[in-house]
Parts: sequence; C-alpha cells; structure tokens
Amino acid sequence: PASARDAAFGHLFEPSGVIEAKAKLSGGSSGPIELVARAHPDRMLHLYVAPENDKCRVWLFDVSSQKSMELQLSQAQKMQAVGQLAGGVAHDFNNLLTAIQMQLSELLERHPVGDPSYDGLNQIRQTAIRAADLVRKLLAFSRKSTVRRERLDLGELVGEFAVLLRRLLREDVRLETDYGRDLPVVLADKSQLETAVMNLAVNARDAMRGVVEAGDAIVTIKTRRLTRDEARQMGWVAAETEAVALIEVSDTGTGVPPELLDKIFEPFFTTKAVNEGTGMGLATVYGIVEQAGGHINVINLEGAGAAFRIFLPEAAEAELAETPVIEKVIKAPRDLSGAGRILFVEDEAAVRGIAARLLRQRGYEVIEAEDGEQALELAEEWAGQIDMMISDVIMPGLDGPSLLKKARQYLGDAPVMFISGYAESDFSDLLQDEVGVSFLPKPLDIKTLAERVK
Repeated sequence: PASARDAAFGHLFEPSGVIEAKAKLSGGSSGPIELVARAHPDRMLHLYVAPENDKCRVWLFDVSSQKSMELQLSQAQKMQAVGQLAGGVAHDFNNLLTAIQMQLSELLERHPVGDPSYDGLNQIRQTAIRAADLVRKLLAFSRKSTVRRERLDLGELVGEFAVLLRRLLREDVRLETDYGRDLPVVLADKSQLETAVMNLAVNARDAMRGVVEAGDAIVTIKTRRLTRDEARQMGWVAAETEAVALIEVSDTGTGVPPELLDKIFEPFFTTKAVNEGTGMGLATVYGIVEQAGGHINVINLEGAGAAFRIFLPEAAEAELAETPVIEKVIKAPRDLSGAGRILFVEDEAAVRGIAARLLRQRGYEVIEAEDGEQALELAEEWAGQIDMMISDVIMPGLDGPSLLKKARQYLGDAPVMFISGYAESDFSDLLQDEVGVSFLPKPLDIKTLAERVK
C-alpha cells in the first residue's frame, strides 16, 4: 500500500523486533533476524543484511508457513509424549480393572439381587464402570483405541446426530446447522466421530453457561468441503489430500483465553470447578481426530465465542476399496458353559488366575502360562490337543503375535483370541497371514469373555 511506500523501513515492523534487529546488526550479525509486520501481526519475516560499499542489500523472506508448521510439530510432539504416558497408564489400569471386574462378576453371581451384600457390590461395579470409561478416554487420547473405520457421509452423519444433540443441549441453547455441499467421503469410526462432535457441542454449551443471556446462547455446527490450500490457510498446514472435510462447532461465549489455547487438548486440563468434569472431553476429541488421520484446532471468533475445527482427509479410492465391511453383531449365547482345553497366556497373575478359575467353573480345562516363553513350551507339550489359545498382546519377552507365529505349528487350526488394553490396529499388521484370530479389548468381565469363548 501507499502508506507502506512512504513509511520509514523500521516503521513497517513491530517495535520490539526493530530494537532486537538494531542490536544484532550493531554486533555484526547479518541475519536471520525475526521481524513481525505491523500491518499483518500473523506474518513472520526473516531479515538478512549484506554490506555493499557504502550501502547494504536487504532480503526479507516470509517464513509464516514454516513457523506455523514448526509450532504444530512442536505441539504434536508434546501431545505424543503425553499420549504415550497416558497410554501406558491406561494399559496398567486396564489390567487392574479386569481383575476387579472379573472378581465382581463372581461375587455378584453368589450374591444376587435381594442379598444383603448386593447393593454394596453393585455400587463397586458402577464405580468400576466409570473407571473403565475414563480409561477408554485415555486410550482415545493416546490413539490406542480399537476403531472400525468405514466410509462416512459427514452431511448425513451430522444431520442425523443433530436430532440427538438438540435434546442434549439446554432449552435456552439454540442449535443451528449449516451443511455444505459435495462433502468428501472420509474413512473414520462412526461412533467415535459422533462422540467427538457431541463432546464439542457439550463443551460449547458449558462455555456459555452463566456468561451469555438467555436467547443469545447459540451452538453452530457447520460442514464444508475445503481444498488443500484452504485447509492449510485455516490451520492444518500438513494437509495433503486435494479435498478436505471440515466440521466446525462454534459458540457465542467469551472465547478461549489466549494463554490456554496450547493446553486445551491436554488430558485432565479443565477450567471447570471440581467434580464438574474430568478434563477428558477435548482430549478425547483430539485423540479421535488424530487417529482418523485428521487435525483439530481452535480459534477465537471476532466479536465473541470460539470455534473448534475438525479437518478430515478425503478417502482415496484405493482406501475405500480396501475398507472391510462392518461385521454384523453375533447374538450372544445364553448358555455360557462349554468344554475344551484352553491355553491362557497372561503376565498379570491376578487377571490370569481369576479368568482361569472362572472359565474352569464353566466347564473348560485351562492351562495357564505366565509369559510367551512358557506358553510356547506348553503348546509344544500339548501339541494337537489345545482347542483354543487366549493371550495377552504386550508381555515381557515373547509378545502375543510373536508367540502365535512360533506356536501355530503346535496349535494347528485352533482359534486364537488376543486380549489387550491397546488398539487392535497396533498389532493387526503382524497377523496378516493368520486366520481364526479375534480380539477382545480390556477391561473385560467374565460374561463377555465366556460369550466370546463360546
């Protein structure tokens, strides 16, 4: 602009950067020197200076995109580190909860409704269920959840889900929808994506509580088809597919304080009062979106409110062709008793002992192994006489998939069930040549285990 042409060179930049530049140039530095344009505070520039006789030659490079990518990479690395910690904690908690839930199943069978001990035991069970839900959220954040990816029409999904959301929001909160056309087909877990949108809507509702007058509280859900460049301009600088699907959930609250923007997706971070939330809602959304291969960010809107943006890549034709059809749920058998010899491999003694005992009570013969090496020896000893192997996935020494590859010669066609607190996708690529393999996520109870075994 004309104003820029007439301005002194130093006046084009933020004063703090100019002061630093003068100090560095006086000290003999030729660059790079970071400067921020006054007219465009979001633009980062690198200044280089080279002496030329009694003058100097100046180069300015716009490094805004590079800085944005560096910031996103740093944030992603931090969240990955937190996610690894959360995933490890969730795995250990799953083992503890499995032992608790199995023991509870046995006690509740002995103390049914009407027994003096039933109410106390049932209260413990409800607490265990809440703990298991918290663990599932930790696994979702750490991208360790088991997902069932399917092709999704986001317009249809959000449209159907909006009916439920209207019931979820308070009567004084208005839900508005704005659906875009020609939305890209994406591959994601439908129930998880619904959970993500629901969590964002609930977060938007809570953000307006007590700060927005009745009638002014609005939650807006918007879907759009974006080009790759549009997605990058809106904050997903790593977008690769030519088309990107956008789901935006916004509110008319007061927005997110700037100092909290880089913490808002961390697990257990919350601005709510004690006992009003676990701080896992947005962390769960973050993990779901990342596991779907997408990106999420948050911006403060001009005027008021905040907008959370979910970006999802368009599914390639090859991916759509490879996506398996979601299997129909098989009706669980009523009679959970059975017969046969089961090799049960689990390094957690409490889980192994309780599960083996309860399976024996249902008619099965159970051979216990505390690790992969012992299981391999037992598989060889009982070659051709084992009807099923149930094994943990993560174990010291020989892990579950490695055990199966070595033990298959002794197991023959016997079915194998893996139990784990981690996602099935974490190890499924190690079992591509295997058949008759199923997966059961932890924490589990004896009823679920017995149904799957049957």
